[in-house]
Amino acid sequence: MTKKNKLPNHIAIIMDGNGRWARRRGFMRVRGHEEGVNSVREITTECAEKHIGQLTLYAFSNENWKRSKTEVNFLMRMLKKFLIAERKTIRDNDIILRTIGRTEALPDNVKKELSISMEESKNNKGMILCLALNYGGRTEIIDATKKLAADVKKGKLKLKDIDDDVFKEYMYTAGMTDPDLLIRTGGEKRISNFLLWEVSYAELWFTSVYWPEFKKKHLEEALSDYAKRERRFGGLIE
Repeated sequence: MTKKNKLPNHIAIIMDGNGRWARRRGFMRVRGHEEGVNSVREITTECAEKHIGQLTLYAFSNENWKRSKTEVNFLMRMLKKFLIAERKTIRDNDIILRTIGRTEALPDNVKKELSISMEESKNNKGMILCLALNYGGRTEIIDATKKLAADVKKGKLKLKDIDDDVFKEYMYTAGMTDPDLLIRTGGEKRISNFLLWEVSYAELWFTSVYWPEFKKKHLEEALSDYAKRERRFGGLIE
């Protein structure tokens, strides 16, 4: 078991491989998404028990709308069901639910359940569970730039005062810490437009294990590897 002082404060996960997991077993793609929910529950609970500060999950990208209408509709129904079913998990683990992304574009019934879950958990004291929904890293930077430019135009902000910290305040993730560890399942080794600004100094950990198969033991592997790394943030270790 990884020592607490070696644990990352913020873990971000690209949950990849649901469709391939299903196809290899002769199932429809949607079966992989259903099984993936079990991994979400297990990993969320495990992170909360380890007192991880924040867990951010890449749940639905803004590119995912390009998938078939049938699959997108299924994912939205599954998201609604997840939000209702996992309220107990959130309560039992004192989790605070938050979101990032253009959530206004989600179906009304999903937004309703999302609002209820966030309102119910807002005064909890445990781990932050952040769902990236209709999210894209480039879109986040563009949206932040537009808001920042509008404030400059209104005279609320001067160009000379803009730095990393100021820009961060305009991001979806304002007020959140940057990820310390980024995990991607499913065998691909790319970031896929996820938290482009925020993962600048994150440690990256890739595994060929598909998301529906990703369990506590795999999380422990990632954490053990993270604990061995020296984080320099651009500096030198003497």
